[in-house]
Amino acid sequence: MKDNFFKELREYQKYIIAFSVVTIVLFILNPFAGLIGLLLFGFIISLLMADRKRDLSDREEYIMQLTDDFDSAAKHAIFNMPFPLVMTDKTGEIIWYNTAFLKLLNSKNLLGEKISQLILGFEFEDMKKDEFKKVTNVRIGEEIFRIYPNIIEDKRDEYGEIDLYMFYFVNHTDYVNLKNKYKDESIMIAHVYIDNLEEVKKSTDDINRTLFLAEVDKMIIDYFRDREAIIRKYENGRYIVILTRKTFETMKQENFSLLDKVRDMKSQTAIKPTISMGISDYDDPLITAYEESRSCVDIALARGGDQVVVRAKESHEFYGGRSKAIESRNRVKARVIGIALRNLIDAAEDVYIMGHKNADMDCFGSAIGILRSVQNRNKNGYIILNSSNPSIDSLVEEAKREQPDLFDHIVKSETAIENVNRKRSLLILVDNHKPSFTEAPEIIDIMEQIVVLDHHRRGTEFIERSVLTYIEPYASSTCELVTEMLNYMEEELNVTPFEANALMAGIVVDTKHFSFQTGVRTFEAASMLRRAGADMTKVKLLFNESMESLKLKAEVVNSAEIYYDGIAIGKMQTSDPGAFLVAAQAADELLDVEGVKASFVVLDYGEYIHISGRSLGDVSVQIICEYLGGGGHLVSAGAQLRDMTIDEAVLKLKESIQKYFKGIDEK
Repeated sequence: MKDNFFKELREYQKYIIAFSVVTIVLFILNPFAGLIGLLLFGFIISLLMADRKRDLSDREEYIMQLTDDFDSAAKHAIFNMPFPLVMTDKTGEIIWYNTAFLKLLNSKNLLGEKISQLILGFEFEDMKKDEFKKVTNVRIGEEIFRIYPNIIEDKRDEYGEIDLYMFYFVNHTDYVNLKNKYKDESIMIAHVYIDNLEEVKKSTDDINRTLFLAEVDKMIIDYFRDREAIIRKYENGRYIVILTRKTFETMKQENFSLLDKVRDMKSQTAIKPTISMGISDYDDPLITAYEESRSCVDIALARGGDQVVVRAKESHEFYGGRSKAIESRNRVKARVIGIALRNLIDAAEDVYIMGHKNADMDCFGSAIGILRSVQNRNKNGYIILNSSNPSIDSLVEEAKREQPDLFDHIVKSETAIENVNRKRSLLILVDNHKPSFTEAPEIIDIMEQIVVLDHHRRGTEFIERSVLTYIEPYASSTCELVTEMLNYMEEELNVTPFEANALMAGIVVDTKHFSFQTGVRTFEAASMLRRAGADMTKVKLLFNESMESLKLKAEVVNSAEIYYDGIAIGKMQTSDPGAFLVAAQAADELLDVEGVKASFVVLDYGEYIHISGRSLGDVSVQIICEYLGGGGHLVSAGAQLRDMTIDEAVLKLKESIQKYFKGIDEK
């Protein structure tokens, strides 16, 4: 207060100084006159102090009156507040509420009640853990309220804990309804293709062909029109659909029943029509949505068709895909891809060929086949392989005996990275399309020209900037695709007997000696290799196994359990590099058990958990493995899990199996 007093006196500073000077002068000239001046100066100061005291008193009275008015207005506002308001203690027990809150709950007395018991979804203890900083929504009757918490800081108990909380309930219904309406009416674009239109046409006689195709066409159009979507046919067997998110959610709840309806149509032909569908994300701009839906349907076709692929933020969701991929009867695509690859090789300075980590016979055999195509064009070619493994050791040893110069063209990833020319070199990926699974993922970021050759169903992870992509899920193996292309890249197959054996070994291992995923073109590719000098006796010797691996495999089979509907699950725990091959072979062995439809072997390799899945065709191990982050084929797939024990991995596998069968049961 003294500071304020002197601060106010500064306003009269010049007058006080002047009067002080006059008083001093008077003292010098006449002490009596100076004394009178001093008394007069004191009187003036006292008047100023009295005036200030009256002013302070008036101010305090005004502030007190204003405070009383404010308190009265605040009390009036709280009691007559248009939205519900409630106050609780630290246990969530109601100690006060206004009339609006009483009317909201349609009750007569709420004092002493627990607020979390009165309002469903009001988690008082959880909100308390968050120190009541989080705004939450609750549904009361048909309305949605947003709860804003407030802490009464000056109300604390003897332990210093806050014991008084206030909650404001603001009606949020209109906003939520508007938000939901916006989401429901968000536009999505879909592309629908009939996968096997040409095959269906050829297998239907002339009299019934037009009628049958018209029925397929009508079924597709009626399905979308019944769900208030706009559909237009822009090409034979191809449609574009504009739908809302609400329509999409309806289709999703039905598990996209159109797939089953088309596949189950009655026809006089053995080939049933199937469709693929690609759907954009709901919040994409129209142009982006159009491009994304086209990309999604391409993924669906690359995965074998008869499925729906939906763009979901930064990934994809897959539905369907439980039927086997249909083998194409013509080799037009193989010829076109073969010629295009030949042109790319001719234009490149050198070529690098790379497969997946822990290469198998199909991966290494197809790489050897592509190396032959590069050498046939008089170009320098190199296979990127950091190390051998038990899956290909026998083929590597055979190469040392039959074709030792092959090792002049096998380089490690470090050497390849040092020597590649970003613009002039060509990178060819075989038996894999996922960058993270390759022998050297970093080289993909360096190269501008990349070719992808694979027979696995396309997954979410993919190399989007490849200059040439050849993914055919119908094919038994990448070696089959490479054999067909070699036939079109040169006038003759032009491979050595060893190279023919390597390609044949890749086909044999992926078809399990021509018993799985084997079509007409598989045998045609095998016959080409046989004419080129492939020796089945030598190929068979490549698959001889040691006594140790045979015993380990027998232990896995012996300890396996039968789970759910004919699913066999075995376990292995070893860090032996040959364990991957043994796991795959053990999964094959389990299929020979009576009543087993599919098998999985869970391998604890130390660094991670590896899962090998095999099926007779009735169960899609590919979908089950995709739930685990892996992928593959309908009858052969795998996955890798990290940061868990083998028992935890088995439980996660069982959850995926349940999820798979639940999806089938819902249909």
